[in-house]
Amino acid sequence: MAQILAPTTQWQMRITKNSMTPSLVTTKTWSSLLLKQKKSGNTKSLSKFRVYALKSENNTINRLENLLNLDITPYTDKIIAEYIWIGGSGIDLRSKSRTIPRPVEHPSELPKWNYDGSSTGQAPGEDSEVILYPQAIFKDPFRGGNNILVICDTYTPAGEPIPTNKRARAAEIFSNQKVINEVPWYGIEQEYTLMQTNVQWPLGWPVGGYPGPQGPYYCGVGADKSFGRDISDAHYKACLYAGINISGTNGEVMPGQWEYQVGPSVGIEAGDHIWCSRYLLERITEQAGVVLTLDPKPIEGDWNGAGCHTNYSTKSMREEGGFEVIKKAILNLSLRHKEHISAYGEGNERRLTGKHETASITTFSWGVANRGCSIRVGRATEKQGKGYLEDGHPASNMDTYVLTSSLAETTTLWVVTLEAEALAAEKIALKLLVKKAQLH
Repeated sequence: MAQILAPTTQWQMRITKNSMTPSLVTTKTWSSLLLKQKKSGNTKSLSKFRVYALKSENNTINRLENLLNLDITPYTDKIIAEYIWIGGSGIDLRSKSRTIPRPVEHPSELPKWNYDGSSTGQAPGEDSEVILYPQAIFKDPFRGGNNILVICDTYTPAGEPIPTNKRARAAEIFSNQKVINEVPWYGIEQEYTLMQTNVQWPLGWPVGGYPGPQGPYYCGVGADKSFGRDISDAHYKACLYAGINISGTNGEVMPGQWEYQVGPSVGIEAGDHIWCSRYLLERITEQAGVVLTLDPKPIEGDWNGAGCHTNYSTKSMREEGGFEVIKKAILNLSLRHKEHISAYGEGNERRLTGKHETASITTFSWGVANRGCSIRVGRATEKQGKGYLEDGHPASNMDTYVLTSSLAETTTLWVVTLEAEALAAEKIALKLLVKKAQLH
């Protein structure tokens, strides 16, 4: 079981003996007391003493830790499955728990379930039942043992996907044989910002004030440069435990902002892994008493926003001659710029300003090793003539199912006329070295 964060408040111990007046002892003092009963016969028994852990802020007795850490595996075959789904806003996560008779290895072994969609903004009160379809399973780092997290998507009782269920459409695209043959890979760079509770101000920032300008915080080390490392590290380990394909993490440019990377993941798996990783991050920040935000521009002004840069490639891009396939994909993306922007997260116009390492939301551009472009191609890809492209448009709050399936559809399934392609190539100064006929 992943241990997340210990409370930062001081703890006190209360000792009572019969009708003796309770006394408060600090943690430091208590650690110096010997609680082992000596074997000597004339030593008074300590069995009449009762020890409670009290939280100093509200004197709430904390007796839950042993039960929370309890491993039930030796005592029962039953497991706890946490059913997780996306709520009515399209970005909020919901979950509830269910006992399953025995451990499972595949989502098909799990029963469908339901919930009150009128309470999540996903159904009217007079017909509020929404059905959960289990789709992906991950190990549960909070409960440990054989317990699991279950990523679900959402349907009407008649079996139709509800409007906020973007996974169903993504699964349809990824099941297309052309897409399957191209084995689409995704490497997703999820940025997020940690906020102080109640004040909604970034972690590590003086309340109502500002830290020093950006520069020392990116991948920074030190109490004056890194804020929230324990949360990032706890999340990293929780993801690895769960089976999420997390590949790295780092502090970001704005203080209090972090990033982790998931991938390379194939097809629909990319969406499942990102959504589960977000759930883990929500739970960890909940335990730490810190607020998580995926807002693409949490602080206005001369501060970096939060994005979700996505590295993408197909089998054809990764093979010899792949750079020309990448260029063709860039042409297609340029022609569907508005459609992709509209699907890449709410509030993204506040982030994509052409400043702070972003392209302008109104224009499409591409370049080699240029982080200010819409689409960036790495130096290694250019040199080797094959590889991947990086889409810098997506906001930190985008729906990964929409993002990944849109890239696959536009670059693999969408048919472009030669005239439109020629105009797009001229507009973004992109030359193709292969014949047009070979690109269709």
